[in-house]
Parts: sequence; structure tokens; C-alpha cells
Amino acid sequence: MNAVIWIIALLLVVFSVFCYLVRYYYSRKLRKAVRRAQKSEQLKSAFVDNVSRSLRSPLNAILGYSNMIVEENDATMQPAQVKELARNISNDTQQLIDFVSQLIEMSKFEGITPSFTFIEVNLTELMASYRREAMTMTKPDVTVRVSSDLSPHCRAVLDTNFMHQLMMHLLANAARHVTQGDIVIKYGHERKGLKVAITYTGIGQAELLGTDIYSFLQKEDALKNVNSSSVLGLSICKAIVEMLGGEFYMDTEYDKKTVASFWFPCKMKDTHRSV
Repeated sequence: MNAVIWIIALLLVVFSVFCYLVRYYYSRKLRKAVRRAQKSEQLKSAFVDNVSRSLRSPLNAILGYSNMIVEENDATMQPAQVKELARNISNDTQQLIDFVSQLIEMSKFEGITPSFTFIEVNLTELMASYRREAMTMTKPDVTVRVSSDLSPHCRAVLDTNFMHQLMMHLLANAARHVTQGDIVIKYGHERKGLKVAITYTGIGQAELLGTDIYSFLQKEDALKNVNSSSVLGLSICKAIVEMLGGEFYMDTEYDKKTVASFWFPCKMKDTHRSV
């Protein structure tokens, strides 16, 4: 009889522990979902605030330039004036497009849980494509190099869309700050995952990683500051890496060299070079 009582008591303890763990697991998921929803609302509020403030100035400018072209007498309007006004319209429009595109991109990572499409790719070919694209963004005296200890046949399973977003934001940030020298993309296999480091001479605004993006977006000059800095791009990079279960770092050393690196778990094969 005592043995039966002990067994029943043990089962009750096990069941209680199980219930506690299940409750703890789902309460954590609920809190995480609530935080994501709150961030999404913050981003929406920041966007609405900017529509009524930061976005109004370039929109008014575009409207003013357009009205000048429409209302000006064709006999007095010189071709050079028309070209200058068109250039201003183009610049202001591009600023708006860049700003809204980055806000929409950021909202994808803060508002919902994105779905992944993982495919197997050759890393050498993938990094070479990033290098070619980065070269179109750099200044004339800047080169982009790729370095790796992995086999040229190394393959990795990853989401190429998110990987492209991540790499292009980091390489665009590097291209913005480097006037001459090299931008080096180094990648390798580390801790059962993919490690990528982008190194370049220049200050890469590592301090922006600690920026409260929602407070930043609500400032009067948010549009101008976002388009002239990397604050949204770096926030998007950090969100992508953390969403993949990885780590994102950025450091500017004393000699003005910046290293932006990230790691995330990734299935890789054929990593070693053949002897």
C-alpha cells in the first residue's frame, strides 16, 4: 500500500511539474507576442507622426516644383530651369521612396513572424554576387574583396531573400563611409553556423545599434537623418539576424577600422578544401 501511495505521489509531482513547464512555456510565448505587437504599434505610430511632419516638407516641395513647371509661361521658362526643377522633384521623391521602403521593411520584422524559404546555395557564388552588387555602390578608389578559408564548393542552406537584405544593408553602410581602400567580406564556418564579417576603413556608426528606433523616427528631422545615416538599415540587420537565432556585432576600432559581423545557425556541407 505504501508503495502505491508513493507512486501516486510521484506521478502527481511529475504532473504538476509538467503543467508548470507547459504554463511557463506558453506564458513566455504570450509575452513575446505582446512585445512584438507593442513594437508594431510603436512603428505604426511613428510612421503616422512622420506622415504629418517629416514627410510633409518634401511632399510640399514636390508639389511646389510641379506647380512652377505647370504654371510658368513657356516663353519665359528656360530649359535649364525646367531641368533643375525636375532634378529637385526627382531627389525629393527618391528620399521619400527610400524612407517609406525602409519603414515597410522594418515593419515586416517587428510586426509579424516572417516565414522562411530555405534553399541550398553555393556560398562562393553567392558572396561573389554580393561583391558585384556592392561594387556599383562604392566610390572610384574603393575595391570590394571576398575572403574565406572554406572550400569553393561549400554549400549552405539559408533564406536567400533575407541574406540579400542583410548583406546589402551592411555593404551599403560600408560604401557610404569608405572613400578609398578595401571593403573585405570574410565568411566561414563557426559553431555549426555561418559567420560573416565585413571590414573596412572608416567609422561605420556602430553607436547607432543602441538607438531607440521608435523615438528616432518621431523626431522632426527623422526623414533627413534616416536617409543620411544607417540607423534603419542597421536596425533591420539586427532584426534579421536575431530572427534567425543568431548574433549581430558592430565595432569601430581605434584606428578607424569598422567590423560588422553576424553569425546564425546554418547547415553547411563541403566546408573543407580538398588537399
